[in-house]
Amino acid sequence: MTPATLEQNYWDIVEGQSQEIDVDYGNDVDTTEIGSGFPISERGRSVNSPNFLLKDSEKELTEPSFGTEQYYKETYWNLNNIPNSKNSVLRHVKVGINGINVPWLYFGSLFSTFCWHNEDNHMYSINYHHRGAPKQWYGVPGTKHDADGVERVFKNYLAMKLRDAPDLIHHITTFFSPRLLHQDGVNVCKLLQNEGEFIVTFPRAFHGGYSLGPNCGEAVNFALHDWIPHAVDANERYRTFGRPSVFSHDRLMYTIANHTSELRTKEICNAVSMELRRLMGEELLLRTKLIRSGIRDVSKEVQLPPNRLDQLDEMSADYDDKRLCHSCKHICFFSAVACECSESKVSCLRHSHYMCRCSVKRKYLLVWTTEQEMKDTISRVEKRGEEVEYANPAAAAASPQVVSKGALKDAPGADKDRANHCSFEVPVDPICTLHYAPEIPTLISSDVSCGSSGSKDGPAVKTDTQLSQQNEQIKNEQTIPNSSIDSNQDSNINVLMDNNPQTELLLMSSTNSDSQKTNPVSDIANENPDIGVVFKPSEIISSDHNTSDGNGAASDDFSA
Repeated sequence: MTPATLEQNYWDIVEGQSQEIDVDYGNDVDTTEIGSGFPISERGRSVNSPNFLLKDSEKELTEPSFGTEQYYKETYWNLNNIPNSKNSVLRHVKVGINGINVPWLYFGSLFSTFCWHNEDNHMYSINYHHRGAPKQWYGVPGTKHDADGVERVFKNYLAMKLRDAPDLIHHITTFFSPRLLHQDGVNVCKLLQNEGEFIVTFPRAFHGGYSLGPNCGEAVNFALHDWIPHAVDANERYRTFGRPSVFSHDRLMYTIANHTSELRTKEICNAVSMELRRLMGEELLLRTKLIRSGIRDVSKEVQLPPNRLDQLDEMSADYDDKRLCHSCKHICFFSAVACECSESKVSCLRHSHYMCRCSVKRKYLLVWTTEQEMKDTISRVEKRGEEVEYANPAAAAASPQVVSKGALKDAPGADKDRANHCSFEVPVDPICTLHYAPEIPTLISSDVSCGSSGSKDGPAVKTDTQLSQQNEQIKNEQTIPNSSIDSNQDSNINVLMDNNPQTELLLMSSTNSDSQKTNPVSDIANENPDIGVVFKPSEIISSDHNTSDGNGAASDDFSA
């Protein structure tokens, strides 16, 4: 089976509904629970590092040599480390957020799907393919022309669904052919990701795809300073849908501004300063309007705890969760409107009139950040901008370029990739070794065809003798090549592995069997045949009549 053949089969199923299939997958698997495919840093570069918050963990240490064990622990290509790299603004987020600065693992199977979506807060993402069959990716550039085009196609073809769920595009449950996007003038790229390869998605870039067989991948987010304008756009969209953000945009901007020494170029300083001025302008304008309308300013009588600006930690995140706007779910970082009718409900300055029906005389303004504090922060950033240089002086002096709306040019090597797409044989071997598990109990199958003896009146039952013979055969062979299993043996294995929710898939390591903290996927990343982990299918595997996977949530609403 080639990628081209499987691609045709996939869209026949999704668009033509030629058949209904079940797809098993394990998506959004928490690496803090079962481990990452990458080793954990000893220098505190990962949120999961024991010394993560220790400032002196990297003091006077040189970078390890390429190819050494320490290199793979400390390199920022390690997905545990990249959110905290020196140029990533997420390094200021000191609380672990699964899927954002803590990687997720994905265990795919044939046609398991991650539907059309872009990343939370329109951040960058990076996906690494540890092992197994390739993944077919489709991508749309994050330009206004193309990203707006994806949303336009959603509205044109899914108008009824959008009426019931206006934020359907954020559900990651809908996948339609890139042909529809292409017909509407949207640029679409496609790429086959093989094991050992990274894929990076850019801010607001829509992407989706599916697996061509069993595989294991890992993904996480990061954000550079050029992401800031995209973050503004994402924040406004979330407020439109009343969708909470994964962290406070306003807090992150002021935390970045509080670390002026890390603003290394004039481009970065200009981007941060521009956003701070935008935030201050709206804040002061709305405060003035609300006070003139009759809302009381109690900032002089009520002393609120100051916003912490050195880092975004767990305590800060918990405090922010308590001041979500009642209407748009925006975190009220600078100020909020409250009413005497409620001790917990607050509103952002935009939506105070939606909070309750009480008279404006009962409402009052709470202020965490004063006007002078805002001005001082902007002044520090602009002063830093005068001290640093442009990273690219020629680009800064040139006039802004208009993004072309024409067809995209082929990337280097595209011709070779097209040839492989039509001729490459997709590997379908299992990504791990199945070992003998003597504690597996006697199992009863609900499928009559699975047993060696059965009756029309009830399910076939495997006798103790038959199970003993089968287990002895598995024990002697240790591994079961995919091509050597006959139909009867295959059915028996299905009985053992799939039809009992209490059955554990044991992937036992000969060297790490005594360790209780074995990294479950690090051996996969190193292509070691010995895996040290116990997976419970009932915990990490689910089944759906629709194709859904890896980079999106499970769905029973798979739209074609």
